Amino acid sequence: MGFLDSLKRGLERSREALNEVFYMGGEVDEDFWEDLEDSLVMADMGGEVAMRVTDDLRDLAAKKNLTRAGQLKSALAERLASEFAATGRDPFTDCPSCVLFVGINGAGKTTTVGKLAGRAKGEGRRVVIGGADTFRAAAIEQLQVWGERAGVDVITRERGADPASVCYDVVEEAERRGCDLTLIDTAGRLHTSADLMRELAKVVNVTRKRCEVPVTVVLVVDATTGQNGLNQAKEFNDALDLDGLIVTKLDGTAKGGIALAISNQLQLPIYRIGVGESIDDLQSFDALEFCRALVGEGM
Repeated sequence: MGFLDSLKRGLERSREALNEVFYMGGEVDEDFWEDLEDSLVMADMGGEVAMRVTDDLRDLAAKKNLTRAGQLKSALAERLASEFAATGRDPFTDCPSCVLFVGINGAGKTTTVGKLAGRAKGEGRRVVIGGADTFRAAAIEQLQVWGERAGVDVITRERGADPASVCYDVVEEAERRGCDLTLIDTAGRLHTSADLMRELAKVVNVTRKRCEVPVTVVLVVDATTGQNGLNQAKEFNDALDLDGLIVTKLDGTAKGGIALAISNQLQLPIYRIGVGESIDDLQSFDALEFCRALVGEGM
């Protein structure tokens, strides 16, 4: 099964919730527009996006005399795709590169690091993983398991070591080895804790200052957290000046629109999305492909 099939399968719950408005290809009347706007809001895309998209589609339907709901699916996918922040440099393929992964515990940071390391190693890149989560029980052990699976060395220090110092050491070792890609897993931080966020800001600042290659700070967001994920992203962005996002567990929510809401409101590109547990279910993000799967265009 290809990734597009996995994406369609993973977004099934979101698509079913959104596509009630298209059921039986009903007429494009006032009830349709109200239902469409409500569906977009309920999919966690945000009120402003829902209003803009609905108004633009209403204008399009009037200009082209579109009278059936099904005629608007393609236009809806394209219009939603335009709301995502544009993706420029891909830090996982434009090497050499150093990527810091941040986010709360449980978002999938460590798993994501392992999957990306395995893919990069399989593509012939020299990769090293850094374990800067030095406080959580079994964090280093979990990362080492992923490193073994990926065939990639994991650089760690003793339990309780200063995370910023660990990052400094990891960057030095990566430079010594001539690595193409350095992936650093940081400790999960509650966005509501000012002290913990300041500590994480120190980690980011030390890495940015020490590293001679581009450093990208990526927030890993669990899509199942919905609007709370947006709040997390705002706090992390304010503290760390994020570069982009990876959105995981999109297959476990009926509100996949949260990916759009975060990208749009914070103007952050989405580098990868996860729609399943296997390594192949973490893939590069294509806004139009994602939105077509979300609205069920061509299905």
